[in-house]
Amino acid sequence: MEAAMTDTTDAMILFDAAAHAKAVARGHALGTEGEFLRAEVAARLEDRLLDINRSFEAAADLGGNFAPHSSVKAAAVAVTEPVLDMEAGSHDLIVSNLCLHWVNDLPGLLVQANRALRPDGLFLAALFGGETLHELRHALIAAEAEITGGANARISPFADVRDLGALLQRAGFALPVADMDTITVTYAHPLKLMQDLRAMGETNALMDRSRKSLRRDVLMRACEIYMAEFAGDDGRIPATFQVLYMTGWHPHESQQKPAKRGSATMSLADALKPGTPKKP
Repeated sequence: MEAAMTDTTDAMILFDAAAHAKAVARGHALGTEGEFLRAEVAARLEDRLLDINRSFEAAADLGGNFAPHSSVKAAAVAVTEPVLDMEAGSHDLIVSNLCLHWVNDLPGLLVQANRALRPDGLFLAALFGGETLHELRHALIAAEAEITGGANARISPFADVRDLGALLQRAGFALPVADMDTITVTYAHPLKLMQDLRAMGETNALMDRSRKSLRRDVLMRACEIYMAEFAGDDGRIPATFQVLYMTGWHPHESQQKPAKRGSATMSLADALKPGTPKKP
């Protein structure tokens, strides 16, 4: 392992990997009901690849959630910590669809993904962002505080888009870009949303989660709060999924380079003067 790689033992351990694996297995046992969101985001990732207009000979699907919903052929690679089982320079594309928000050491994983890419290879990933399920989070916290006088963490914390570009840059990627989409899904009732989350394997796997099941009275009160505060005129409730995208390239001499500091031929003050011609 390279010295520059983050050591997961020094990173904050937020997620219980074993609990998350069990949740995913339970979701798969429920069938394909929870795949609609992964399929939608996989299509958006594929659109981004088509915009690049380039073929990839050795693609890896990090986490295995992309290839089943895409025409792009990519071999599934498990997301394991602290060591990502990929040889250096073995791929020209690594893509990941809605799984990296469960990684404890995301900076370390990004370093390893960059190392696994060939020069001018592409890393493209989608993961949930901080506004995801904010309605459900609010309803659960409010109901538990009202009934029990306290509140437990029931929904995982998610990344902020402002941090992802810096993480890509720290991991050594060239031309790093982070952006986001918001997908809103509507439901007849909050319990149907929770059913879909179970089918997706997106249930609570925080290390410091309460080991006690959510009380039925708290659950019912949370549903009431959700419906009262967020339901539309048609009676359906929205569930927000904020999807963050990361794009970065393994460095190569052919890539566009940023202009050197101090190389501008016109000052900003001059450029902003009325009538000043603009540089092409």
